[in-house]
Amino acid sequence: MSSSPLVWIFNLTARLPLGVLHRLGALLGWAVYRLSGNFAARLHENLARGLAGNSAAEFDKVLHDCVTETGKGVAELPWIWRRPLSEVLATVKACHGWEYVETAHADGKGLIVLTPHLACFEIIAIYIAARMPMTCMYRVPKLAWLDTVMREARQRGHMSLARADVGGVRTLYKALKRGEIIGVLPDQVPGNGEGEWADFFGRPAYTMTLIGRLQKNSGAKVLMSYVVRLPRGQGYELHFAPLEFDEKIGATQQINAALERTILTCPSQYLWSYNRYKVPAGAEPPPQANTSGGQR
Repeated sequence: MSSSPLVWIFNLTARLPLGVLHRLGALLGWAVYRLSGNFAARLHENLARGLAGNSAAEFDKVLHDCVTETGKGVAELPWIWRRPLSEVLATVKACHGWEYVETAHADGKGLIVLTPHLACFEIIAIYIAARMPMTCMYRVPKLAWLDTVMREARQRGHMSLARADVGGVRTLYKALKRGEIIGVLPDQVPGNGEGEWADFFGRPAYTMTLIGRLQKNSGAKVLMSYVVRLPRGQGYELHFAPLEFDEKIGATQQINAALERTILTCPSQYLWSYNRYKVPAGAEPPPQANTSGGQR
C-alpha cells in the first residue's frame, strides 16, 4: 500500500463510525452545492427532468435531501472500502428479492445484475460476492492510489474485476459461460461506438449496448438491483427484481425505462449530479437534442 498522505487520510477516515461519516457527508454535500455552480446547475437540471410533473414543494424537498445524500455517498466510501468485510456486511439490514439471485444462479446460464448510481451501490456487489462468484466491470481511475484502494476494497470474497475495455468484455462473457454472476452500472456513459441514444427521463442519453449483447449471446437472466440508505447510519436495504426483455423493443430503451422506475422509488438518493447526458468524445450528438432543463 502506498504511503501517500491521501491514503493515510482515507484510512483514518474509515475509523469513524458510519453515522458520524454520514453527518459529515451531509455538510460536505451542502458545501459543494454552495461552492460549485456546475454541480448545483447539473443537479437542478437533471432532477427537474426526473421529477417532471411534481409540485415545486415536492421538488424542493427532494433537492434538499439529494444534496445531503450525495455528500453521504462520498463520505461513506472509506468506511465501506476499508472496514472488515464482516462489519460491512452487517450493515445490510434487509435484502428483498434475494430468491431471484439464487434461482437465476442455480440455472447455470449466468446472471447479469444491473445497479444504478443509487445510494451506496457498492454494497450490492460486496453482498453478492460474499456468497457466490461475481465479476464486475469497472473503470480505472486516473489516480493510482485510488485505483489501488478501489481494487483492494472490491476484490474481497468471491469478487473479480474486469476493466472497461475489450479484454474486460471478454472476461464478462467467460464468467457468464461458467454460469457465474456479472455486475454492470447501466447508467454509466459508455465510450464512442459502445452505445446508442435512448430516452432517459425525456432526453436522449448515450446508453451502453453491452448489456443487451451479453444477455442475447449468453441467455443469462437479468436483474435490476438497488440500495436504500437508512437514516442515522443505521445501514442499508437491498432490492433485487427480474428484468425481462421484449425482443420487439430495443434493449437500451427497456433498460433506461427500468432505471427510471427504480430511481423514482427513492429519487433523493440517486446521483443526479452525474453528467448522464454528455456526448462521448467522437460520438455524433443525438438528432434535435433538447438540452434545456425543466423549469421550477
